[in-house]
Amino acid sequence: MVATGLDILLRNTNSIRNRQIGLIVNQTSVTPELKYSWNVLKERGLHLRKIFSPEHGLFATEQDQIAVRYQPELDCEVISMYGDSADSLLPDKAVLDQLDLIVFDIQDVGSRYYTYVNTLALFMEAVSGMDIEIMVLDRPNPLGGSIVEGALLDAAFHSFVGIFPVPVRHGLTAGELAHLYRDFKQLDSNLSVITMEGWNRSMLFPETGLPWIPPSPNMPTFATAEVYPGMCLFEGLNVSEGRGTTTPFQLSGAPFIKPGELAERCSEYGLEGVLFRPVWFKPTFHKFCGEVIGGIWLQVTDHSRFNSFATGVAMTAALQELYPEHLQFLNGVYEFNDNLPAFDLLAGNSNIRSAIVSGSDTSTILASWQIDETEFSGIKQGFHLYD
Repeated sequence: MVATGLDILLRNTNSIRNRQIGLIVNQTSVTPELKYSWNVLKERGLHLRKIFSPEHGLFATEQDQIAVRYQPELDCEVISMYGDSADSLLPDKAVLDQLDLIVFDIQDVGSRYYTYVNTLALFMEAVSGMDIEIMVLDRPNPLGGSIVEGALLDAAFHSFVGIFPVPVRHGLTAGELAHLYRDFKQLDSNLSVITMEGWNRSMLFPETGLPWIPPSPNMPTFATAEVYPGMCLFEGLNVSEGRGTTTPFQLSGAPFIKPGELAERCSEYGLEGVLFRPVWFKPTFHKFCGEVIGGIWLQVTDHSRFNSFATGVAMTAALQELYPEHLQFLNGVYEFNDNLPAFDLLAGNSNIRSAIVSGSDTSTILASWQIDETEFSGIKQGFHLYD
């Protein structure tokens, strides 16, 4: 079984015994015995001063884009890093004054959109130039560390779902991302990473031997994380991404969709490693709550050949082709940004949406980010901490 950075740290905590510690954690910060890190660190006599919780809260009690107000009572102060405004994403300098070590230990899911590592990046910026160490207790990238997919983030589309200059599926761990970000932003920060034992870049999460603890309310399984890099794009459409069901992101649909028709069109793209099963379902909350709607269930048949981002883009192109009078790319506030469509913020550029709307050939669209993938595959090797 893979030993996480937390496991390695707990073998010898003397190095941080006299430090004033803040934790960036949620319920995924556990030992192999499923004990929460903050309890174990307290038991070891360490000086735990503050806990910072990311989007969704310490125990992932809140849905997406909901300000976290409730925090459980613990032996130290718990501070939400996800409130009503973009300012809430940044740590107040006053809460950092008493600290000389900030430890990050959260299970990421391997997609640029997922905001926990973005909270890490913002902390790194906040403490740049200060006498505060950032320590990352590394955990596996559930999607492995080899495959890269999607376009690089265009700097004009920087947002809380687009902070790192990486493709959507980046193939890096949180610790590797931290090194990349320090280099990219030229931060004056004291960064350390406690690396894992037993993890290699070809591993998918089920091979690690670690238990899957849902890191957020709509990430219940590894299968969800596997389709997420593509299906999260549907957050920017008037199409349900499956929230309000027990299988979010694997399911998607809308009242105007004819499931058999859409499944047939998606199958014609020749996408490998996935099957499109026509379904009907009824979300219990979120988009189309209480309505029976038609849609697609994504069934991954080959992990090594499945390209989630390409699948999400191809499905969007099929929706545009079949239902142009109904499909909408949503505007409005998305992750504190009201200037750009949510689809563009997620994709990291406006080119993909524009090509879909203009009716460009889908195979041409899917090939449009191959140069970015090749370029980043070379760049990322300079930040690898594992073989």
